[in-house]
Amino acid sequence: MKLLLLLLAPALATAQLLPEKLSGYLQKLPPAAHVNVAFESLTDATKFVHLPDEPVPAASVIKLPILIETMERVKAGQFDLGKIHVLQESEKTGGSGVLQTYPDQSNVTNLEVLTLMMTRSDNTATNILIRELGMENINRRMQTLGLTQSRLNRMMMDTLAAKQGRENRVSAHEMNVLLKKIYRNEVATPELCAQMIDILKRNSDQTTFRLFLPKTAVIAHKTGELAYVRGDAGIFYVAKPFLLSVFVQGTTTPEAEKIIGEIAQICYNQFL
Repeated sequence: MKLLLLLLAPALATAQLLPEKLSGYLQKLPPAAHVNVAFESLTDATKFVHLPDEPVPAASVIKLPILIETMERVKAGQFDLGKIHVLQESEKTGGSGVLQTYPDQSNVTNLEVLTLMMTRSDNTATNILIRELGMENINRRMQTLGLTQSRLNRMMMDTLAAKQGRENRVSAHEMNVLLKKIYRNEVATPELCAQMIDILKRNSDQTTFRLFLPKTAVIAHKTGELAYVRGDAGIFYVAKPFLLSVFVQGTTTPEAEKIIGEIAQICYNQFL
């Protein structure tokens, strides 16, 4: 028994230490910074949450449930990733992404559309998929998976809808729920979950979770940015893998990115 306790001591110390470090970090932030955090180890019982169930503006993190709905439809034989989509000028929208620069009538596969939505946060690609899948079907899928706070309420770059209060919303905890289901092959198929993780690992945004981490860090994640919110949600592939979702409001974008980066750094160093 004594030997077992000695073997467990490092893990127990980590479990106790991380919440203290994160709590101490959050307490030192400026009062205006509003931060939502959900941390969960995938190998032990370590957890830390701060306002995890509060609905927050999703920004592009809402693309994570769209990814899952797409792959569920692939599993059901209702969506073909190899099918060609002919890009229409009327489909192009502003903000992030590269499809808006493609010539009218460009041929892109559904897999390219899906990949661009996640790796480049492409808004045109996202709107193509929302129209193809159906907004209510995406929301129904989230409900089926147990999400109660997260909802897709508008297309990307629909500023009028946002001004009217029809904002896309998620919670830090519920994004971890989705990521855990992908990690544990509890959605779609194991092969499609592996494909989702591969796509998430190729996220080109380096300014949040990755800000203070080594270039070799492996993270499957989706970022989001609006003028009033910055977020990131992902799976960290370290010696002891973990889930982390962070959203920051009430401060500048650079400061929000710094906060997300520092929280990720604390967790990464603890579980490396």
